[in-house]
Amino acid sequence: MFDDNGSFLLALFEFFIFFAWFMSLFWIFGDLFRSRDLGGVAKTLWALFLIILPVIGMLVYLIARGHGMTERALDAQAASQKRQDAYIRSVAGSNSGTSGPAGEIASAKELLDSGAINAAEFETLKAKALAAHGAAPVGESAPR
Repeated sequence: MFDDNGSFLLALFEFFIFFAWFMSLFWIFGDLFRSRDLGGVAKTLWALFLIILPVIGMLVYLIARGHGMTERALDAQAASQKRQDAYIRSVAGSNSGTSGPAGEIASAKELLDSGAINAAEFETLKAKALAAHGAAPVGESAPR
C-alpha cells in the first residue's frame, strides 16, 4: 500500500487534515444550531450551504459569523451551569425536610439513632444548629 515513508507521511497528513476539517464542521454546526439570533430559514440555508459546498461554506461561515462563536458558546455554557445549579438546589432543598434548627436537629437525631454518631456528637450538632439560627438551648434564656 505504502511504497515508502513519504507516502505514509502524506496519508497521515491527509488524515489529520480530514479530521481537523470534520471537527471544524462539527463546531460550526453546533454553533449554527445554538445561535439564537438566526431564524429557522437562515439556519436551513446555512446548513444547505455547508452541506453542498463544505469547504467554501465553512470558510464563509467563519468569516461572516466566526467572531461571535466564543460568546455563543460561553452563553450556552453559563445557561447550562445555571440550570444545573437550580436543579441541585431544588433536589437538595427537597431532601432537607424542614428548614431551620428543627430540621438540622432531626437529621442529627437520625444519625444518632442509626449509630453513625454518638451522644456527645449529637449534642455538639444540636448546639451548633441552635447557635447558627439564634435559638437558645432548652432551659436557657435567649440572649437579649
